Amino acid sequence: MTGSRDDDAALVGRFAGRGTGYYARVFRRIGATRGFAVVPNAAAALGGPVWLGARGLWAAFWLAFAVEIFAVVLLGIGLLGDLGSDSLQRAERLAAQGAGRAAAAEAAIAAGNPLGESMRTSALALTAEAERARAAAEAARAEAPRLVVTGAVILAAVRLAIGLSGNAILAARFRRWRANPRLPHGLPAARVALALGIVALCCPLAVYRFAAPQVPAWLATFPAATDLRNAVSSGIDTAVRTAANSFAPFFRGITAGIEAVLDFMETALVVTPWPIIMVAIVAIAWQVSGARVAIFSAAALAYLALLGFWEKSMATVALLGTAAFLCVVIGIPLGVWSGRSRRVATVLRPVLDFMQTMPAFVYLIPVIAFFGIGKPPGVIATLVFGLPPVVRLTALGIAGVPQEVRESATAFGASPAFLLFKVDLPLAMPSIMTGVNQTLLMCLSMVVIASLIGAKGLGEDVLSALQYAAVGQGILAGLAILACAMVLDRIVQGRVRP
Repeated sequence: MTGSRDDDAALVGRFAGRGTGYYARVFRRIGATRGFAVVPNAAAALGGPVWLGARGLWAAFWLAFAVEIFAVVLLGIGLLGDLGSDSLQRAERLAAQGAGRAAAAEAAIAAGNPLGESMRTSALALTAEAERARAAAEAARAEAPRLVVTGAVILAAVRLAIGLSGNAILAARFRRWRANPRLPHGLPAARVALALGIVALCCPLAVYRFAAPQVPAWLATFPAATDLRNAVSSGIDTAVRTAANSFAPFFRGITAGIEAVLDFMETALVVTPWPIIMVAIVAIAWQVSGARVAIFSAAALAYLALLGFWEKSMATVALLGTAAFLCVVIGIPLGVWSGRSRRVATVLRPVLDFMQTMPAFVYLIPVIAFFGIGKPPGVIATLVFGLPPVVRLTALGIAGVPQEVRESATAFGASPAFLLFKVDLPLAMPSIMTGVNQTLLMCLSMVVIASLIGAKGLGEDVLSALQYAAVGQGILAGLAILACAMVLDRIVQGRVRP
């Protein structure tokens, strides 16, 4: 028993750095209770967020720091701030204007000017407004004691909460540290200095910013380097123009290839008689997803046809189909490569993050610069926006294939091609089809934005309704886009059902 306590004390000593005996007793006491044990810690209460940061409890540090800095700002405003100064200055300006207006009114009345009474009324109104501003200033100044009391109460509550819960939080970290010794522990000087520096720098700056009547421009707004921004912007413009001119044949080739696929899709969907397309879609929905989806698809197609959206809907589906086809052709191989290679996944992850987080309108700028306007640039913008889901979910599916299955197939002499097409892809197919489904829907969500650069289709009707505030037209066109999306979603989801 004594040896076990000595071992625990040694572990606590390595973890705590200082106060080994105290924390050994505290951790034993907390461990003996089944619930949340409240064991006060005076050092934690006095140090506050600094103690939490020094102990590496950064999640609790930032929460306590945010509340404490709010309390300190309230104290600073109440003790040091000149509350009501703006209202008082306004009152003085209004009073001076009222006095000048009153003097002018008296002179006008003495001279028999008929505007004298109106000027006197205006002067009285200015004087009354000045009195209201003075009253507002006095009321603001009367708020100072309440702000001080509120700030003091919040600050005391934060310190009390840290003092009462600090040992319990640290004990929980100790239990996790025993399983993972790489977790922050001890009291290294660098971490103590970092926590102390954050608090010592931010609290005075916050108080100065909110309590001082006037602050320097560098504190109110970040001193941005406008010349640097202009220089970088000009450099980007020059680089884009140079690339567009130097690689013009390459970009024309991409445009020609997309136009070929798009023309084929439009010919198949728009030029082909509508009964053939409608029957084919309903039949595919029946075969893939069942009778309910087929009936729903027929109703959605009837809506598109009866309200005059048929041709534009098929043009939209052609644009969507071209973009989705390119997304699948590019995305699935990239996803397989990423799922098999951690290095490739590391390289692709920030690129996909950039593609998904960049606002969609921003894609249109380089697309117009390199490809001009029209349907092919709209397809390219849609491709960039819709590619990440299929890549991510394909990689997730490939990475999720059980290693035991692959090892068993390899042990029976499976070739790399057999592993890919007979093991990896079938097992990852639900995830891949989910990625294809998400890519389809994200591509369809780009039709309105792509219409800004001449992609036409249903997005053109929505854009026109937005420009002219045609609510009815916009809602009907939006419902047409929704009908296309739901039909495609139901059909693609049917592919992954057992």
